[in-house]
Parts: sequence; C-alpha cells; structure tokens
Amino acid sequence: MTARITLFAIALAGALAVPAFTAEAMAADAKLAAAVASPSRAAANAARDRFRHPAASLEFWGVRPGQTLIEIAPANGYWSEILAPYAKATGGHYIAAEGKAGQALPAKFSDKAVYGDISYTVFNDKSGPLGPPGSADLVLTARNIHDWMWTPGYAEKGMADFFAVLKPGGILAVEDHRADPRPQIGDAHDGYVATATIVNMAKKAGFVLDASSEINANPKDSKDHPFGVWTLPPARQSAPNGQADNPKFDHSKYDAIGESDRMTLRFRKPA
Repeated sequence: MTARITLFAIALAGALAVPAFTAEAMAADAKLAAAVASPSRAAANAARDRFRHPAASLEFWGVRPGQTLIEIAPANGYWSEILAPYAKATGGHYIAAEGKAGQALPAKFSDKAVYGDISYTVFNDKSGPLGPPGSADLVLTARNIHDWMWTPGYAEKGMADFFAVLKPGGILAVEDHRADPRPQIGDAHDGYVATATIVNMAKKAGFVLDASSEINANPKDSKDHPFGVWTLPPARQSAPNGQADNPKFDHSKYDAIGESDRMTLRFRKPA
C-alpha cells in the first residue's frame, strides 16, 4: 500500500508540475504580450492584428527572450514594432535586413528608449552574408518570397543566406500568401505561392520543416482576384500595375474577405 501511495504521489506531482511550468513559461514571456499590446505601435498596424495574429504567430515560430532576431525586408515596421522592443526588454538583439545599404526603418525606430539598439544588414539578390555564420537564433521573412520568385535564383539565394547566418538549431520563420489548394500560377506573379515550392527550396538549402500552422489561414480567400493578392487589404489595388488606381472600383467584396490566406511555416537548421 505504501509503495502504491508513493507511486501515486510521484505521478500526481508530475501531473501538477505541467501547469506550473506552463504558467512560469507564460510569465517569462509576458514581455512578448506587452510588446504586441504596446501603445507605441501604429494604430494602422494594430488594426491588422485580427488578420496577422502576431502573438500566436511569434509563439509558433519560437521567438524567445534573449534571441538574436533578423527580419528580412521589414518595410514600415509591422513586425519591427513588436520584435525590437521585445528584444530590448529581454536582452536580445533585433536586426533589420533592408534591400540596400543605407536604407532604414522609419525615423521613430531611432528612439532607443523604446526600440533599443537596432542593427542593420543588407539583403537582396546580389548582397553578401547577412552576418557572421551561425550568429542568429531566428530569421523571419514575412510576405516576401513571392516577390523574389520573379527574379531567377533570388529566393534560392535567400534560403542559402538564411541557413548560413542561423545557429545550428536556429529557426527560419516564414509567412506568405498561399496558392493551395489550387496550383501556383507560373512564377507567382499574382502573389500566391504553393507551399510545396517554399518547402522544397528550404529543404534544398538544408532546412528541415519543423511545423506548419493554420494561424493565418483565411478560407474566405478564393485566390481569384482581378489584381492578384494586392486586390485585398491592405494594398486594395484597383488597377493593373503601372496604372492609376480606379476610384470607381468597388472594394466591398474584397474588403469582406480580409487579408489573404497565408501559410505559416517553421523551418529548423539541423543542430
């Protein structure tokens, strides 16, 4: 009887340890939730959270305290507004990979009290290394790969660059407009890429597909729009590229869809 009670006590202690550990982990990363909820974020960016699910996406990708994070082509800083303050608060380091030397995030990101010491590197189809080999914990590329596919070899170069800069065990986080279940059209000039296209490129570079998520799925997206994915918010394009927008274009149907259906992938560099 005593042995049975002892075994039961051990099992019960193990069962109770799980929620305690989870609560501890959640408390440790409360700073990520704080960064997402920060009033310093642009209102227009925060309004997109219902489509982009930043907290869930970053948790899925494995963003953790103290990491060196490289974001590829951050544009106006949707993710920078979250990742830079988070890195500052947790002793990490945020690096923005811009398209050319001297390019930088909007001026507000120079406020070190909010965003910390942001570093810059360059990424394009002809750029050199993103940083010292094996120096980054996580590389994030969000809604970029479809653009690179229009230049032969560009996306493949990117995968090789990401693999080189990541530490063994490091993460490549990918978000992009998903063509599936229909086939990808040519070089994805409509903005929609087949998941298999990205997975195969990443594997060829040496990555392992660690997990995929439906966090950013949108079943309302038919992927059949007059101006490709850019018909949808936030671009809301209303004329072919190179032409002035059509002020009479009815956006209501596309606004009701919301932002695109997207793949959310986590790749790992083997340890």
